[in-house]
Amino acid sequence: MLSRTADHLYWMARYMERAENTARLLDVNYQTAFLPQSPDAAINGWRGLLSISELTEDYAKRLGEITPKQVMTYMVSDAQNPSSILNCLRAARENARAVRGALTTEVWETTNQTWLEFNRLLKENALAKDPGELFEWVKFRSHLSRGVTLGTMLQDESFHFQRCGTFLERADNTARLLDVKFHARNTEFFGPSVGNESKEVDFYHWSSLLRSVSAFEVYRKVYRNVIRPEKVAELLILRAEMPRSLVFCVDEVVNNLRAVANDHSHETLRKAGRLRADLQFSRIDEILATGLHAYLTQFLDRVGDLGFGISRDFLMPTSA
Repeated sequence: MLSRTADHLYWMARYMERAENTARLLDVNYQTAFLPQSPDAAINGWRGLLSISELTEDYAKRLGEITPKQVMTYMVSDAQNPSSILNCLRAARENARAVRGALTTEVWETTNQTWLEFNRLLKENALAKDPGELFEWVKFRSHLSRGVTLGTMLQDESFHFQRCGTFLERADNTARLLDVKFHARNTEFFGPSVGNESKEVDFYHWSSLLRSVSAFEVYRKVYRNVIRPEKVAELLILRAEMPRSLVFCVDEVVNNLRAVANDHSHETLRKAGRLRADLQFSRIDEILATGLHAYLTQFLDRVGDLGFGISRDFLMPTSA
Protein backbone atom coordinates (compact mmCIF):
# COMPACT_ATOMS: atom_id res chain seq x y z
CA MET A 1 0.00 0.00 0.00
CA LEU A 2 1.18 3.54 -0.79
CA SER A 3 2.17 5.47 2.33
CA ARG A 4 -0.05 8.34 1.15
CA THR A 5 -3.11 6.06 1.19
CA ALA A 6 -2.17 4.57 4.57
CA ASP A 7 -1.75 8.08 5.97
CA HIS A 8 -5.24 9.18 4.90
CA LEU A 9 -6.89 6.01 6.22
CA TYR A 10 -5.07 6.22 9.56
CA TRP A 11 -5.98 9.87 10.09
CA MET A 12 -9.54 9.46 8.86
CA ALA A 13 -10.10 6.94 11.67
CA ARG A 14 -8.22 9.02 14.25
CA TYR A 15 -10.22 12.16 13.54
CA MET A 16 -13.54 10.33 13.71
CA GLU A 17 -12.56 8.78 17.04
CA ARG A 18 -11.29 12.17 18.26
CA ALA A 19 -14.64 13.78 17.47
CA GLU A 20 -16.39 11.10 19.51
CA ASN A 21 -14.00 11.43 22.43
CA THR A 22 -14.29 15.22 22.45
CA ALA A 23 -18.05 14.74 22.66
CA ARG A 24 -17.51 12.32 25.56
CA LEU A 25 -15.27 14.78 27.43
CA LEU A 26 -17.81 17.55 26.96
CA ASP A 27 -20.69 15.29 27.95
CA VAL A 28 -19.14 14.21 31.25
CA ASN A 29 -18.41 17.86 32.11
CA TYR A 30 -21.90 18.90 31.10
CA GLN A 31 -23.44 16.17 33.28
CA THR A 32 -21.24 16.80 36.34
CA ALA A 33 -22.00 20.52 36.12
CA PHE A 34 -25.47 19.70 37.50
CA LEU A 35 -24.01 18.20 40.69
CA PRO A 36 -23.89 20.28 43.87
CA GLN A 37 -20.51 22.01 43.89
CA SER A 38 -18.95 25.41 44.40
CA PRO A 39 -18.67 27.82 41.44
CA ASP A 40 -14.88 27.48 41.59
CA ALA A 41 -15.10 23.68 41.38
CA ALA A 42 -17.44 23.91 38.40
CA ILE A 43 -15.11 26.25 36.51
CA ASN A 44 -12.13 24.06 37.39
CA GLY A 45 -13.88 21.20 35.61
CA TRP A 46 -14.04 23.19 32.38
CA ARG A 47 -10.50 24.47 32.89
CA GLY A 48 -9.35 20.86 33.28
CA LEU A 49 -11.04 19.90 30.03
CA LEU A 50 -9.12 22.59 28.16
CA SER A 51 -5.91 21.56 29.89
CA ILE A 52 -6.26 17.90 29.02
CA SER A 53 -6.92 18.80 25.39
CA GLU A 54 -3.84 21.08 25.46
CA LEU A 55 -5.95 24.08 24.46
CA THR A 56 -5.66 26.30 27.55
CA GLU A 57 -3.27 28.78 25.97
CA ASP A 58 -5.19 29.12 22.71
CA TYR A 59 -8.50 29.54 24.53
CA ALA A 60 -7.11 32.16 26.93
CA LYS A 61 -5.54 34.13 24.09
CA ARG A 62 -8.67 34.21 21.97
CA LEU A 63 -11.59 34.04 24.40
CA GLY A 64 -10.34 34.91 27.86
CA GLU A 65 -12.82 34.08 30.63
CA ILE A 66 -13.86 30.46 31.05
CA THR A 67 -17.61 29.87 30.97
CA PRO A 68 -19.40 26.55 30.26
CA LYS A 69 -21.25 27.91 27.22
CA GLN A 70 -18.14 29.45 25.73
CA VAL A 71 -16.01 26.33 26.27
CA MET A 72 -18.65 24.09 24.68
CA THR A 73 -18.93 26.38 21.66
CA TYR A 74 -15.13 26.48 21.38
CA MET A 75 -14.85 22.68 21.55
CA VAL A 76 -17.80 21.94 19.26
CA SER A 77 -18.07 24.49 16.47
CA ASP A 78 -15.10 26.87 16.57
CA ALA A 79 -13.55 26.81 13.10
CA GLN A 80 -10.27 28.22 14.45
CA ASN A 81 -9.86 25.42 17.01
CA PRO A 82 -8.18 22.50 15.18
CA SER A 83 -9.47 20.06 17.80
CA SER A 84 -13.12 21.13 17.68
CA ILE A 85 -15.67 18.49 16.68
CA LEU A 86 -16.39 20.55 13.57
CA ASN A 87 -12.77 20.39 12.42
CA CYS A 88 -12.36 16.73 13.40
CA LEU A 89 -15.35 15.72 11.28
CA ARG A 90 -14.14 17.92 8.43
CA ALA A 91 -10.68 16.32 8.57
CA ALA A 92 -12.17 12.81 8.69
CA ARG A 93 -14.28 13.59 5.63
CA GLU A 94 -11.40 15.16 3.68
CA ASN A 95 -9.11 12.21 4.41
CA ALA A 96 -11.86 9.82 3.32
CA ARG A 97 -12.43 11.80 0.11
CA ALA A 98 -8.72 11.62 -0.71
CA VAL A 99 -8.81 7.79 -0.67
CA ARG A 100 -12.38 7.30 -1.88
CA GLY A 101 -11.28 4.33 -4.00
CA ALA A 102 -9.87 2.46 -0.99
CA LEU A 103 -13.20 2.65 0.89
CA THR A 104 -16.48 0.88 0.38
CA THR A 105 -19.43 3.01 -0.72
CA GLU A 106 -21.01 2.57 2.72
CA VAL A 107 -17.96 3.86 4.60
CA TRP A 108 -17.64 6.93 2.37
CA GLU A 109 -21.34 7.76 2.49
CA THR A 110 -21.44 7.41 6.28
CA THR A 111 -18.45 9.75 6.73
CA ASN A 112 -19.73 12.28 4.22
CA GLN A 113 -23.27 12.25 5.61
CA THR A 114 -21.96 12.76 9.15
CA TRP A 115 -20.17 15.92 8.04
CA LEU A 116 -23.18 17.29 6.15
CA GLU A 117 -25.65 16.46 8.91
CA PHE A 118 -23.45 17.97 11.63
CA ASN A 119 -23.36 21.27 9.76
CA ARG A 120 -27.14 21.19 9.47
CA LEU A 121 -27.45 20.62 13.23
CA LEU A 122 -25.16 23.56 13.96
CA LYS A 123 -27.25 25.83 11.72
CA GLU A 124 -30.34 24.73 13.67
CA ASN A 125 -28.57 25.75 16.91
CA ALA A 126 -28.63 22.19 18.29
CA LEU A 127 -25.82 22.93 20.76
CA ALA A 128 -27.80 25.66 22.52
CA LYS A 129 -31.05 23.68 22.45
CA ASP A 130 -29.73 20.45 23.99
CA PRO A 131 -25.97 19.90 24.30
CA GLY A 132 -26.40 16.37 25.66
CA GLU A 133 -28.44 15.31 22.65
CA LEU A 134 -25.85 16.70 20.23
CA PHE A 135 -23.05 14.88 22.03
CA GLU A 136 -25.02 11.63 21.86
CA TRP A 137 -25.52 12.19 18.11
CA VAL A 138 -21.76 12.58 17.56
CA LYS A 139 -21.09 9.40 19.52
CA PHE A 140 -23.74 7.51 17.55
CA ARG A 141 -22.29 8.58 14.20
CA SER A 142 -18.84 7.43 15.29
CA HIS A 143 -20.31 4.07 16.34
CA LEU A 144 -22.01 3.85 12.95
CA SER A 145 -18.77 4.62 11.13
CA ARG A 146 -16.91 1.84 12.95
CA GLY A 147 -19.76 -0.60 12.43
CA VAL A 148 -19.91 0.07 8.71
CA THR A 149 -16.13 -0.34 8.49
CA LEU A 150 -16.27 -3.69 10.28
CA GLY A 151 -19.26 -4.85 8.27
CA THR A 152 -18.19 -3.86 4.74
CA MET A 153 -14.41 -3.39 4.50
CA LEU A 154 -12.08 -6.14 3.34
CA GLN A 155 -9.80 -6.88 6.28
CA ASP A 156 -6.62 -5.99 4.45
CA GLU A 157 -4.02 -3.28 5.05
CA SER A 158 -6.59 -0.51 4.57
CA PHE A 159 -8.68 -1.97 7.37
CA HIS A 160 -5.69 -2.45 9.70
CA PHE A 161 -4.46 1.13 9.32
CA GLN A 162 -7.93 2.41 10.18
CA ARG A 163 -8.04 0.21 13.27
CA CYS A 164 -4.57 1.38 14.36
CA GLY A 165 -5.75 4.98 14.13
CA THR A 166 -8.98 4.29 15.99
CA PHE A 167 -7.46 2.50 18.97
CA LEU A 168 -4.38 4.67 19.35
CA GLU A 169 -6.65 7.72 19.50
CA ARG A 170 -9.03 5.97 21.91
CA ALA A 171 -6.20 4.97 24.25
CA ASP A 172 -4.97 8.57 24.31
CA ASN A 173 -8.40 9.99 25.03
CA THR A 174 -9.39 7.42 27.67
CA ALA A 175 -6.18 8.21 29.56
CA ARG A 176 -6.87 11.96 29.29
CA LEU A 177 -10.45 11.56 30.49
CA LEU A 178 -9.34 9.48 33.47
CA ASP A 179 -6.60 11.91 34.36
CA VAL A 180 -8.76 15.02 34.38
CA LYS A 181 -11.63 13.46 36.29
CA PHE A 182 -9.53 11.76 38.95
CA HIS A 183 -7.44 14.87 39.36
CA ALA A 184 -10.60 16.98 39.70
CA ARG A 185 -11.81 14.83 42.59
CA ASN A 186 -8.36 14.94 44.20
CA THR A 187 -8.24 11.16 44.34
CA GLU A 188 -4.57 10.36 44.19
CA PHE A 189 -5.29 8.90 47.61
CA PHE A 190 -8.57 7.05 47.81
CA GLY A 191 -9.89 7.63 51.28
CA PRO A 192 -13.50 7.01 52.35
CA SER A 193 -16.12 9.67 51.70
CA VAL A 194 -17.33 11.60 54.75
CA GLY A 195 -21.06 12.02 55.22
CA ASN A 196 -24.04 11.00 53.10
CA GLU A 197 -23.91 14.12 50.96
CA SER A 198 -20.29 13.50 50.01
CA LYS A 199 -21.11 9.88 49.16
CA GLU A 200 -23.97 10.99 46.92
CA VAL A 201 -21.77 13.50 45.10
CA ASP A 202 -19.11 10.83 44.63
CA PHE A 203 -21.68 8.40 43.24
CA TYR A 204 -22.95 10.87 40.64
CA HIS A 205 -19.43 12.00 39.75
CA TRP A 206 -18.14 8.47 39.08
CA SER A 207 -21.36 7.27 37.45
CA SER A 208 -21.26 10.21 35.03
CA LEU A 209 -17.65 9.34 34.20
CA LEU A 210 -18.63 5.71 33.56
CA ARG A 211 -21.58 6.74 31.42
CA SER A 212 -19.35 9.02 29.37
CA VAL A 213 -17.39 5.95 28.23
CA SER A 214 -20.47 3.68 28.00
CA ALA A 215 -19.26 1.70 31.00
CA PHE A 216 -21.92 2.19 33.70
CA GLU A 217 -23.74 -1.09 33.00
CA VAL A 218 -20.40 -2.83 32.43
CA TYR A 219 -19.18 -1.70 35.85
CA ARG A 220 -22.30 -3.08 37.52
CA LYS A 221 -21.90 -6.39 35.72
CA VAL A 222 -18.20 -6.77 36.55
CA TYR A 223 -18.08 -5.52 40.15
CA ARG A 224 -21.69 -5.82 41.41
CA ASN A 225 -21.17 -3.30 44.22
CA VAL A 226 -21.07 0.42 44.90
CA ILE A 227 -19.01 2.57 42.59
CA ARG A 228 -15.52 3.01 44.01
CA PRO A 229 -12.89 5.19 42.30
CA GLU A 230 -10.17 2.53 42.41
CA LYS A 231 -12.50 0.08 40.66
CA VAL A 232 -13.36 2.70 38.04
CA ALA A 233 -9.64 3.13 37.40
CA GLU A 234 -9.12 -0.64 37.20
CA LEU A 235 -11.99 -1.05 34.73
CA LEU A 236 -10.76 1.68 32.41
CA ILE A 237 -7.07 0.79 32.60
CA LEU A 238 -6.61 -2.94 33.15
CA ARG A 239 -9.80 -4.85 32.24
CA ALA A 240 -9.15 -6.46 28.85
CA GLU A 241 -12.89 -7.17 28.37
CA MET A 242 -13.73 -3.46 28.43
CA PRO A 243 -13.56 -2.03 24.85
CA ARG A 244 -12.46 1.44 25.95
CA SER A 245 -9.86 0.32 28.50
CA LEU A 246 -6.21 1.15 27.95
CA VAL A 247 -5.16 -2.51 27.81
CA PHE A 248 -7.86 -3.35 25.25
CA CYS A 249 -6.88 -0.42 23.02
CA VAL A 250 -3.16 -1.18 23.15
CA ASP A 251 -3.86 -4.85 22.42
CA GLU A 252 -5.76 -3.84 19.28
CA VAL A 253 -2.93 -1.53 18.22
CA VAL A 254 -0.39 -4.35 18.58
CA ASN A 255 -2.52 -6.85 16.65
CA ASN A 256 -3.13 -4.46 13.76
CA LEU A 257 0.47 -3.25 13.70
CA ARG A 258 1.62 -6.86 13.45
CA ALA A 259 -0.68 -7.37 10.45
CA VAL A 260 1.00 -4.52 8.51
CA ALA A 261 4.55 -4.92 9.84
CA ASN A 262 7.40 -4.12 7.44
CA ASP A 263 11.19 -4.14 7.54
CA HIS A 264 11.33 -0.76 9.30
CA SER A 265 8.70 -1.29 12.00
CA HIS A 266 10.44 -3.70 14.40
CA GLU A 267 11.20 -1.03 17.01
CA THR A 268 7.68 0.44 16.92
CA LEU A 269 6.16 -3.02 17.27
CA ARG A 270 8.53 -3.79 20.15
CA LYS A 271 7.50 -0.62 22.00
CA ALA A 272 3.83 -1.39 21.45
CA GLY A 273 4.31 -4.94 22.73
CA ARG A 274 6.22 -3.68 25.77
CA LEU A 275 3.41 -1.25 26.60
CA ARG A 276 0.84 -4.04 26.24
CA ALA A 277 2.86 -6.33 28.53
CA ASP A 278 3.21 -3.59 31.15
CA LEU A 279 -0.56 -3.14 31.17
CA GLN A 280 -1.37 -6.84 31.15
CA PHE A 281 0.84 -7.54 34.17
CA SER A 282 0.07 -4.40 36.20
CA ARG A 283 -2.14 -4.25 39.28
CA ILE A 284 -4.31 -1.30 40.18
CA ASP A 285 -2.97 -1.07 43.75
CA GLU A 286 0.59 -0.72 42.40
CA ILE A 287 -0.52 1.98 39.95
CA LEU A 288 -2.32 3.95 42.66
CA ALA A 289 0.58 3.58 45.08
CA THR A 290 2.94 5.28 42.62
CA GLY A 291 0.38 7.94 41.65
CA LEU A 292 -2.32 7.72 39.03
CA HIS A 293 -1.50 11.10 37.47
CA ALA A 294 2.16 10.16 37.01
CA TYR A 295 1.18 6.78 35.55
CA LEU A 296 -1.24 8.28 33.03
CA THR A 297 1.21 11.02 32.06
CA GLN A 298 3.83 8.39 31.30
CA PHE A 299 1.26 6.34 29.38
CA LEU A 300 0.35 9.36 27.23
CA ASP A 301 4.03 9.95 26.48
CA ARG A 302 4.41 6.35 25.36
CA VAL A 303 1.28 6.51 23.19
CA GLY A 304 2.61 9.70 21.60
CA ASP A 305 5.89 7.92 20.90
CA LEU A 306 3.99 5.05 19.28
CA GLY A 307 2.13 7.49 17.06
CA PHE A 308 5.43 9.02 15.98
CA GLY A 309 6.81 5.56 15.24
CA ILE A 310 3.81 4.60 13.13
CA SER A 311 4.12 7.84 11.14
CA ARG A 312 7.83 7.27 10.61
CA ASP A 313 7.51 3.60 9.62
CA PHE A 314 4.37 3.61 7.48
CA LEU A 315 2.95 7.01 6.70
CA MET A 316 3.86 10.08 4.72
CA PRO A 317 6.57 12.27 6.25
CA THR A 318 5.14 15.59 7.39
CA SER A 319 6.88 18.95 7.43
CA ALA A 320 4.66 20.37 10.19
